[in-house]
Amino acid sequence: MRAATLLAAPLGWLGIVYLGSLVVLLIASFWTLDSFSGALIKGFSLDNFKTITEQSVYRSVVWRTVSIATLVTITDIVLAFPIAMYIAWIARQRYKPLLVAAVLMPLWTSYLIKVYAWRTMFAHDGVINWVLKPLGATVPQSGYVRVWIVLAYLWLPYMVLPIYAGLERIPRSLLEASGDLGGRPWRTFRTVVLPLAMPAVAAGSIFTFSLSLGDYITPQLVSSTQFIGNVVYANVGIANNLPLAASFATVPVVIVALYLVLASRAGAFEAI
Repeated sequence: MRAATLLAAPLGWLGIVYLGSLVVLLIASFWTLDSFSGALIKGFSLDNFKTITEQSVYRSVVWRTVSIATLVTITDIVLAFPIAMYIAWIARQRYKPLLVAAVLMPLWTSYLIKVYAWRTMFAHDGVINWVLKPLGATVPQSGYVRVWIVLAYLWLPYMVLPIYAGLERIPRSLLEASGDLGGRPWRTFRTVVLPLAMPAVAAGSIFTFSLSLGDYITPQLVSSTQFIGNVVYANVGIANNLPLAASFATVPVVIVALYLVLASRAGAFEAI
């Protein structure tokens, strides 16, 4: 009874508010709009999913969103590993809490402030152009590249912390044994460190991939490139086509569900 009392509120919130809203979303994705009056028809139809799969513009948006989420995840893994390795293995013990706090510090700032700051830096007279001008380069004009840079910056702490925790659990004796057996640093990293850290990498990738997949504010503020979130937002607001927006919103839900299955096989949930 005590356990049931403690778990009743959070499980009720999860089951009714969170999972319930997903069920309503799935149900609404089968509704349609009357072509003449624009009235909502609450029936069962696969027309919205046919529209998504048959029209190339929607397929391009899905591919663009999945590719940017994958690219952001790979970028954060590459950037996070040296930071996490320095904190876990090189920094002195008394400095580790300060370094972890430094990694967390960007999360204490408003999401919108950080995106607007990048938007200002991307401006023609921004600091990035000021730095690149002597080199004969300019700010990237591609909206895809801008979104990639900003999202990789925003979600980097979510990758650093799991990898840092994973590296902390690796016994130093394994690294010493690899060196005693003649393993060079790169081979030790590739054959010892990386396999043992893969659950932590998979755990961090859950955050970076899913957050990038559903983000629509950053693409809207720093570029004009359309992603899944932007299309859903446009259909809910301007187009007033709730069924199409709901059906398109199920795409990232399915993608994330499949990704979670793959991540669980890599031991991600044990590393969280």
